[in-house]
Amino acid sequence: MANNKKAEKEPGRIKQLWQVFNLTRKTDKALVPVLLLTFLAPLGAGITVGVSFNNGSILTMVLYMITGLLLAVLLTLIILGQRAEKTAYKEISGKPGAVGAVLRSALRRTWQASEFPVAVNPRTQEAVYRAVGKPGVVLIAEGSPTKTKKMLEDERRAVLRAVPEISVHFIQVGTDAGQTPLYKLNKTMKSLKNSLRKAEVLAVSHRLTSLSKGNSMPIPKGMDPSKVRAPKPR
Repeated sequence: MANNKKAEKEPGRIKQLWQVFNLTRKTDKALVPVLLLTFLAPLGAGITVGVSFNNGSILTMVLYMITGLLLAVLLTLIILGQRAEKTAYKEISGKPGAVGAVLRSALRRTWQASEFPVAVNPRTQEAVYRAVGKPGVVLIAEGSPTKTKKMLEDERRAVLRAVPEISVHFIQVGTDAGQTPLYKLNKTMKSLKNSLRKAEVLAVSHRLTSLSKGNSMPIPKGMDPSKVRAPKPR
């Protein structure tokens, strides 16, 4: 019975990988050449080493070849996953609520964040999101840097009034020069220098959340993070 269940699952996984490959290939024109190179390089290295250094042992040669094949498959799946994730981020990049979707789906539990912005321009839908982690408070702007600059500064002052001397970082998400691409948001946040302990992260988050409850605002039409899906971290 267990073997039958396993046999039923395998085709599902293969089909899922094939679907991911086909979806990614539509927008990532370099995907096929990159995957071919990723697969053939370790496989060729395994065959070369197996033939050259087998010392007359067929078993040694076969083991080198199998090792090269397994490494080729593993690296190919890793590269496919990374490029598929990057493509998925590009698909939602620029859409209202995209940052909220990443904060909801891609951040690890060491961060406290909401999928809803703490400040929104109802007319242009530029928004500022807030996340609290070991680096302190991170304010993420979604939209034009010039239009969100005042929103970021206003929110920083509000944060410092509530939690004086806390580290406050700005991140501008977008595709223009000087902005952080959406797919690099998670990595950029994790690269910030830590200044808080886990207990302090929770205390700061609860403090800011309790103070902002009375200032909650409706989300403008078209900005619904629950309808924007971001890939989970690998």
